[in-house]
Order: sequence, then C-alpha cells, then structure tokens
Amino acid sequence: MNQKNLLEVDWSKIPAPTDDGAAAHLNGMTIPKVSLLATDDTSVTLAALPGRTVVFAYPRTGEPGKIALVDDWDMIPGARGCTPQTCAFRDLFSDLKAAGAAHVFGLSTQSNGYQAEMAARLHLPFPVLSDEKLVLTRALDLPTMEVAGLTLIKRLALVIDNARIRHVFYPVFPPDRNAGDVLAWLKDNPA
Repeated sequence: MNQKNLLEVDWSKIPAPTDDGAAAHLNGMTIPKVSLLATDDTSVTLAALPGRTVVFAYPRTGEPGKIALVDDWDMIPGARGCTPQTCAFRDLFSDLKAAGAAHVFGLSTQSNGYQAEMAARLHLPFPVLSDEKLVLTRALDLPTMEVAGLTLIKRLALVIDNARIRHVFYPVFPPDRNAGDVLAWLKDNPA
C-alpha cells in the first residue's frame, strides 16, 4: 500500500485498539535511569528531568510516497496515525508548555536517523527519542506489537512528574486527538 497522504485519514475505516490492560501497571511507576538518543543529537534521561514531562509513544511514522511496512498496516488496530498524532503534539506544543509541560517528547523504536528526517520534515519543536534497542520499552514493560519482525510500541502517552508516571493515556484513538486529550488533562491537573 502506498502512503500518499499521512495526515488525511478517515478514522471510521480504521479499527480502533482495545484496552488490553498492557499499560495498567504504568501509573505510579518510577522512570528508570535510561538514556535515549534524541533527534536534536542529545542524550535524554527522562528520570533526570525535573518537573512535568509529556512523552507520547507511537509504533512507527511513515514516509510520504513510500510503501507501508506491511500491506495491511491500516487494519492493525492502533498502527495507523503516527504522523497525525505527532503533528497534533506539534500544533499544541506551546499550549502544552503553557499548561505546565516542562518537556515534550515523541518516542518510538525507530532509528534516530529515521526520526531526524521525520522531525525536520514535520518541523517539530520538540525532540523525538529513539528506543531502537528497546531499553526503556523493556524496563517499563511498555505495550508492544510485533509487525514484520519488528517490535513496535503501541500508541500511548505518559505524563511524568519528577520521574514518576502520573497519568497514562492508553489506548489512544483516534491518534490526532491525543494531544488535545493530554492538554485537557494537564489543565485539569496542575503539577
């Protein structure tokens, strides 16, 4: 399947993920001291960041005009929508900061090089973290799915206060509304 437009999606034709309980253990967990490479070429240790941090995770962003990872990508519940989710966080970035998010990050298991191209193409005002070696994913036991021999993080968002997970958004659907849901939560739950 050729991905002509990554942003225009008819969500009524995409299967929604169900809550499989795979993120239930995350609320209240302490973030492990793991460093991840970011698209701004820094090494980020989420556990060392003071204040409130928002991390939204997604399986895999696509590239316009490129072939999808698998032919039925759109029919895998929760797979489609990484670019719309990322663009929504981009568009609400200043509002998220104003609502108390000291830091905002995207997170996937894609390589830093792949993510850097996407971050530049989408003009992201925040870094995206690469967990290509699954170090954070395994340490937190994040929900994952296996597609085409790759381990991908299922879509979720975390609000982290001083290295402790305060709130988990999971499952996330439709993905383009996740940033707005996180923003509403931040406004209702000041740090």
